[in-house]
Amino acid sequence: MNRTHNFNAGPAVLPLSVLEQAQGELLNYRGSGMSVMELSHRSAHFEGIIQQAEADLRTLLGIPDNYTVLFLQGGATLQFAMLARNFIPNEGSADYVLTGSWAKAAIKEAEKRGRVRAVGSTETDNFNHVPSQSGLDLDPKAAFLHFTSNETIHGVEFPTEPEPLAGVPLICDMSSNILSKPIDVSKYGVIYAGAQKNIGPAGLTIVIIRDDLIGKGVPT
Repeated sequence: MNRTHNFNAGPAVLPLSVLEQAQGELLNYRGSGMSVMELSHRSAHFEGIIQQAEADLRTLLGIPDNYTVLFLQGGATLQFAMLARNFIPNEGSADYVLTGSWAKAAIKEAEKRGRVRAVGSTETDNFNHVPSQSGLDLDPKAAFLHFTSNETIHGVEFPTEPEPLAGVPLICDMSSNILSKPIDVSKYGVIYAGAQKNIGPAGLTIVIIRDDLIGKGVPT
């Protein structure tokens, strides 16, 4: 078998053993008598799939117990709007680090909700580096500090996460490098990522949110 490996930014290459297992279970998933694509989302088989997926992710990332894992639709780009609409107060603002095309897209979407501050931008240098911590003009009253951990289009990656001011949640678009290295999830308020680059096929978005931020959405 001649297998082609895609070294572009996505989608991810899946292990052959995973594909073979999926192939073997395509017509009859674990004795259910039907394909995994035909299972009810309320069935015990599906519950087992989603629970195992979350358990595996929690183990791999070392996700603390006070974080909730969400499996959502819409791609990571939908989170650009959802985060802004849930967390930017009517009279408040949020801080964004502008390091490339994906951060720029996140800012553009957030501006539809409210005021956004680019607290560190490398656009004048054609996004050829990430700003230093000392180069960030942070607002202590910001709703959150947002950054894109790895900009695939411009090829720049944060070696370590920026540090928000006390009380300001750190939010990260980690689509292109999640699960590529260990991270300290406890430093973040929200981590979100499209699954298609490092984790699995397209169509799934993962959101990891600290429990104290749930239910704090801003009425619109």
